Amino acid sequence: MKQQLSDYGLILDHIPVWYDSTSAINLSKNCILHSRTKHIEIRHHFLRDHVQKGDCVLEFVDTKNQLADIFTKLLPKENLFDIRRELGLIDINNLDS
Repeated sequence: MKQQLSDYGLILDHIPVWYDSTSAINLSKNCILHSRTKHIEIRHHFLRDHVQKGDCVLEFVDTKNQLADIFTKLLPKENLFDIRRELGLIDINNLDS
């Protein structure tokens, strides 16, 4: 991820990843393997390893401010327009010729 960003001229010491699950954030910070986390496959520990190295930082974002929801969920019209505005997307129906 760092290499891809550096190819575009963005150099970051740590890459912020915004997530709306405090449980997932806490699991990434706690190295202790609990009985409830034994079902997690090894390949899913990739993010945890990078958090431990300091390559990326998981930060909490409130569910109503989760911009990725526009790509994964059906949203009410108001939320859709708010997220679209935050992402800098425009409505092609409102373009002036």
